Amino acid sequence: MRVLTHCCAVLLGASLLVTGAPAALAVPSDDSRSVVPEGRPANRQEVRFATYNASLNRTAPGELVRDLGTPGNAQARAIAEVIQVNRPDVVLLNEFDYVPGNRAADLFDRNYLRVGQNGKAPLDYPYVYTAPSNTGVPSGFDLNNDGIVGGADDALGFGTFEGQYGMVIYSKYPIETASVRTFQDFLWKDMPGALLPDNPATDARDDWYSADELAVLPLSSKSHWDVPVNVGGRTVHVLASHPTPPVFDGPEDRNGRRNSDEIRFWSDYVSGGDSASYIHDDAGTPGGLRRGERFVVMGDQNSDPLDGDSLPGSIGRLLGNRLVQDPLPSSQGATEASAFQGGANADHRSDPAYDTADFEDRSGGNIRADYVLPSRSLKVTGSGVFWPRAGTPGAELTGIFPFPTSDHRLVYVDISLNGVRHH
Repeated sequence: MRVLTHCCAVLLGASLLVTGAPAALAVPSDDSRSVVPEGRPANRQEVRFATYNASLNRTAPGELVRDLGTPGNAQARAIAEVIQVNRPDVVLLNEFDYVPGNRAADLFDRNYLRVGQNGKAPLDYPYVYTAPSNTGVPSGFDLNNDGIVGGADDALGFGTFEGQYGMVIYSKYPIETASVRTFQDFLWKDMPGALLPDNPATDARDDWYSADELAVLPLSSKSHWDVPVNVGGRTVHVLASHPTPPVFDGPEDRNGRRNSDEIRFWSDYVSGGDSASYIHDDAGTPGGLRRGERFVVMGDQNSDPLDGDSLPGSIGRLLGNRLVQDPLPSSQGATEASAFQGGANADHRSDPAYDTADFEDRSGGNIRADYVLPSRSLKVTGSGVFWPRAGTPGAELTGIFPFPTSDHRLVYVDISLNGVRHH
């Protein structure tokens, strides 16, 4: 049985097309670095990178702007408090609806992150990057082959309106905006050896999608971003994405196959050279990362190394890349939740300490879905998953279903760069 491994399970009506260009803010304030993260020394040289599927997605355009327009939204306050407790220097939020002009991103920053929540110190992120998403963009085709054209499942990426389930990066360090690369438009068919789905009702191979459909269908269900961040004069490439969940389909496994190839994209990209020769960004520039570049792959990859519904080896290909290191962030709360909830968790092969998503689903169980994966050229000094044990400080922010924040947990990795100037 296919089990649910993502919180965006609701199919709604027709999509609304909204257009907008990638945007980024790059104007620092004078007092941007006055706060010392809780539990971290003031003289540290570490930079904390974090990813958090915040579930700040809404069911219709305009709803997120409405909810963030005042400082009183309970979920947004709790999400901001989680971020304030963990105090990342660079954080990627998945499932944050894209709104042109940085409107939603700016409102969350001004009304929530910069406001102390429950006595926590506020956070100041002078730099933010967000850009359009394929979610909700009408394809004009019947991509799920149900005989009807239109709706969330026929969009270029699942969504009821353009930008739903988008993403945003907040940074304490300057974003090299002119060097950002996006891969929103890269076509799935242009990946050599792409795992294109097969229609089981025919004898032909890899024919779920027609040639016309493949001519418009991108690899990325949201987008893939290479966002260079300047940390004390050293560039670290934040490689951000949110592959589609490998469920909500049929025996053709179109979402499972797309998920796997979306993850593979980063493995090819960081390998560079011949492995990345097929890649081109939305500006037409070919190739992947140059050898020796520092990077951190971040995001909800919707894939566990051993459990869940993704194709075997999907995340393993990235974890096994010789240029990538896996710090194995963990928590005691995840182990406790797995034992308490039981069900499918009892049969899982992965160590529950590494779980990052609490699906409250006894038939599916919890999995490791969210990753912060630095290049081997970076020195890791610490890592963790924010999943406190029941009854300990912060547990009220994770909770049990219905969650006060998200069904995912914030994951962080601390990196030391020699000679980094403290911000």
